Amino acid sequence: MRGFLKKGLPEVGMMTPFKLTDELVAEIEQLIEYQKDSQLVSLLEEVHYADVAEIINELNALEATYLIKLLESDKTSDVLTELDDDVREAILNNLSSKEIAGELEELDTDDAADIVAELPQEIIQEVISEIEDREHAKDIVDLLRYDENSAGGLMAKELVRVNENWNVLTCVKEMRAQAENVTRVHSIYVVDDDEKLKGRLSLKDLLTTSTTAPIRNVYIPKVDSVNVNEKPEEVAKIMSKYDLEAIPVVDEIGRLVGRITIDDIVDVIREEADKDYQLAAGISQVVEADDSIWELTQARLPWLFLGLLGGVGAASIMGGFEEMLKEHAILFFFTPLIAAMAGNVGVQSSAIIVQGLANDDLKGSISNRLVKEMLLATLNGIILATILLFFSWWWYGNFFTALAISLSLVVVIIVAGIIGTFIPLFLDKRGIDPAIATGPFITTSNDIFGILIYFLIARLVLGL
Repeated sequence: MRGFLKKGLPEVGMMTPFKLTDELVAEIEQLIEYQKDSQLVSLLEEVHYADVAEIINELNALEATYLIKLLESDKTSDVLTELDDDVREAILNNLSSKEIAGELEELDTDDAADIVAELPQEIIQEVISEIEDREHAKDIVDLLRYDENSAGGLMAKELVRVNENWNVLTCVKEMRAQAENVTRVHSIYVVDDDEKLKGRLSLKDLLTTSTTAPIRNVYIPKVDSVNVNEKPEEVAKIMSKYDLEAIPVVDEIGRLVGRITIDDIVDVIREEADKDYQLAAGISQVVEADDSIWELTQARLPWLFLGLLGGVGAASIMGGFEEMLKEHAILFFFTPLIAAMAGNVGVQSSAIIVQGLANDDLKGSISNRLVKEMLLATLNGIILATILLFFSWWWYGNFFTALAISLSLVVVIIVAGIIGTFIPLFLDKRGIDPAIATGPFITTSNDIFGILIYFLIARLVLGL
């Protein structure tokens, strides 16, 4: 048994980070094949559930199901929440309704509801009916009615609440009873007889106040909360702004219905960052490296097609200036530079705006933002164009041709900066994710505009 630990897992008490190796996976597969249950349990007993999930992601469906059934539900329930979606789906398909219910019993309601929502519609009722804790089952069903892209779909029902009419002694007794079902007590919320959120209770005030004092004289009336219909991204902004570990969720009439904790918000932020990163890279839907070739093609092809159209458009523009290119062939050699600068400046400008929108720290009007970007682009353009002027003049020996190229660069940079600033703001106003503006969309559009401006200014300066 010690040999298995040496090959893949750290000794108990050591702080060595878990590292998944092919050797460890092979050892576990072998233990499963020969049904060495006691060795498997011992091997994984001290391994964090997230690391167990990492191991199971590398097994086939039958091996993964074998491990889930072998280990205790208080661990495997958390493992299920960490698995890749397709692996979890395969395992759930191999479990009975009663076995799934046993896993859900150990989870907080928000995680349980997420798993139930993934089940086929025809077996959801069977699974719910197998949950022995009827209050837990009721809470799960209640959460299923909320849109997954809302605070209601993100919240958990587990929390500690006290009534404003209780005294401190009654409050402490009730808190002890409620805390048994709550993994972590972040805050104590105060409600009235209609379950409407009134405020929060400081543990320090509770401990230093007479046991006969009414809670209404002790609690803090100011408490940040969100509505059940609030978007997860907005909840993330509020919790980040006020450094909250948890935030209460209220319904349309102000009743306390749940809470959202920081671990759920971290998941939201990570998913949003992944989506924005892929949009910026020209991938139209969230995919992973292990997805099928067809899924990856569907995600990538639309923007690649846009790039193709942009290239055709740029070639058509250049075709319209064929005679000028024959007379001043050097203009052709600077075309990639102009297109690249237009794309780079546009991406830089849009990235700053998208980041500001995401962090909700953009100040001032759109017109002021555009003026600022235009001044910034002008300064950058003049500096870069001056360098390009002397280089192209030295190379080609014709001042007016060098002037045409340099002047074009200034104008192209200004226009690209304005477009890179305006498009994300416009998309955001229209309810479209502005992250799309940092990818091929902005690059392609600026390439086309940049080349058109380049040749038009060159024709004007050179008198052609």
